[in-house]
Amino acid sequence: MASKLANSGDEHQKLSPSGLPVRKIPGGYGVPFFSPLRDRLDYYYFQGVEEYFRSRIARHGGATVLRVNMPPGPFVSGDHRVVAVLDARSFRVMLDDSRIDKSGTLDGTFMPSLALFGDHLPLAFLDGADPRHASLKRVMIRLAAARMHHVAPAFGAAFAATFDGVEAGLAASGAVEFNKHNMRHMLDFTCAALFGGALPSNAIGDDATAKAFKWLVFQLHPLASKAIKPWLLEDLLLHTFRLPPFLVRGDYAKLTAYFTNVAAGVLDDAEKADPGSIPRDELLHNLIFLAIFNAYGGYKIFLPHLVKWLARAGPELHGRLADEVRAVVPTGSTSAVTLTAVEKMPLVKSVVWETLRMNPPVEFQYGRAREDTIIESHDAAYEVKKGEMLCGYQPLATRDERVFQRGREFVPDRFAACSDDDRRRLLEHVVWSNGPETGEATEGNKQCPGKDAVVAVGRLMVAELFRRYDTFAASVEETPLEPVVTITSLTKAAAVSAGHGDGKA
Repeated sequence: MASKLANSGDEHQKLSPSGLPVRKIPGGYGVPFFSPLRDRLDYYYFQGVEEYFRSRIARHGGATVLRVNMPPGPFVSGDHRVVAVLDARSFRVMLDDSRIDKSGTLDGTFMPSLALFGDHLPLAFLDGADPRHASLKRVMIRLAAARMHHVAPAFGAAFAATFDGVEAGLAASGAVEFNKHNMRHMLDFTCAALFGGALPSNAIGDDATAKAFKWLVFQLHPLASKAIKPWLLEDLLLHTFRLPPFLVRGDYAKLTAYFTNVAAGVLDDAEKADPGSIPRDELLHNLIFLAIFNAYGGYKIFLPHLVKWLARAGPELHGRLADEVRAVVPTGSTSAVTLTAVEKMPLVKSVVWETLRMNPPVEFQYGRAREDTIIESHDAAYEVKKGEMLCGYQPLATRDERVFQRGREFVPDRFAACSDDDRRRLLEHVVWSNGPETGEATEGNKQCPGKDAVVAVGRLMVAELFRRYDTFAASVEETPLEPVVTITSLTKAAAVSAGHGDGKA
C-alpha cells in the first residue's frame, strides 16, 4: 500500500493513502519469557480478555493498534508477539486475503498437533491461496447448499428434545442449565443437518457428545481458562504444556468410524465431482472438523449467548417477538417453522444479528502480513512489516461506537429499525464469519461456508422459542468460553399449554 509525505513545519510527515499520519505502533513485548508469562496471567486471571486490551488502549492514549503478547506464551506458543487491531476500521485488514496470510493461524500463536486430525491439515488452517483450500472449500460450499433444506426440520427436532429436557428439569428441581441440554442435542442436530443417517447419540452412544467435547478440549486447552481450580494448577496443566494427543486417540477413532459411514455419500459425490483432487481420507477428516469444530463447537457457544440476551431483555421484548412469530406461524397450528417463515420476521432477524455482533462465536482472527503494509485505524495509520503476526479481537471491533451507536449495548431492533441502506452499512461491520455479513463464502476467501446456516439456526431458535413460550426467565453466569444460562421458569403459550395445567413449567 503506497503512502505519501506531507510538510509539517520543518518535518516531513508520512501519510497513509487516505491522509492519516503514519505513526509508530505503540506497545511492546517486554522481557522475554517473563513478560509474556505475566501478560498471560493478566489475560486469563487478573484482568480478563476485554480488560486486558482496554487497559492497554488506555495506557497508550487511546491507540487501537498495539504491540502486545498473546497467550498462551511459554512454552506452548512458538512466537507470542502480535500486532493487535482493536477497532472496526483497523480490523478490516483481517478480512483482506490479499494482505493477510492465514496459514496455520486459526488458533493464533500455537498450532495443535496434526495427530488430532488424522495427520491432515484441516481447511480452517489453510490460507486461501493454497490450492488445497479451493478443492476442500468447494466441497464444503456444495454440502452447505445441498443440505440447507434439512436445517429447519433437523433443528425443530433438536429444539423439541432440548426444551422437553429443560421442562422436565424445571419440574424436578425448579432450575435447569440450558447449556447441558444444548450441548447434548446440538451434535445430533449438526450431523442430521449435514449428513442425515444415524444420529451420533444412537450410533456411538450417550457419550458421543463427551467424545466430541474431549477432542475439542485437546485442541483448544491452551486458550481455556477458569475451568480448573485453583488457577495456578489450571495455568500449569492447560497453558504450559500440550496435552498429548494419544489420550484422545480412542475417542477420535470412534468418531472417525461414525463419520466414515454417515458421510459416505458426501465422500462418494466428491470423488465423482473432482476425481483425484482430494484424497478420500483427507476429506473425511475435514468433514469431521467441519461438523464438530466448526458447526457443533460454534452452536455450543452461539446459542447460549442468544438465550442470554433474550433472558436479559425480559418480557417486553418476549411479547414483541411472540407476536411477530405467531403472526407468521401461529401457535398450535400444524405448520412448521421454516427458513421461508423466519425471513418474514424482521425483529427475530435483528435479534440474531445483534447477538452475533455482541458475541461473535469466534472472537479472534489471526494472520501474517504478506508484505509491508499500512493499517488505518479511525485516527492514525501504522506500518506493519512482512511476516508480522496480526491479531484482531472481534468484540471490540464489532462494538466500536464510531460505527454502532450504543455499540456496547444489546439493542434488539438495531437492524430492524433502520433503512435498508443503513442496515447494509451496519452489516458490513458484523464480521463473525471471517467476512462481512453482506458477503458470501467462495473457494478463494476465508469466509465461513456455513455462514447462512448459522444465521438460520439463530432465527429458528428464536422463532421456535416464542412460538412455544410466552416468556421465560434465566440467570446468567459469564464464563470465558460461553455464558452458563440457568433457566428458572418457562411460560407456555396458551395453545401449547392447553391440557397441561396452568402453562408454567
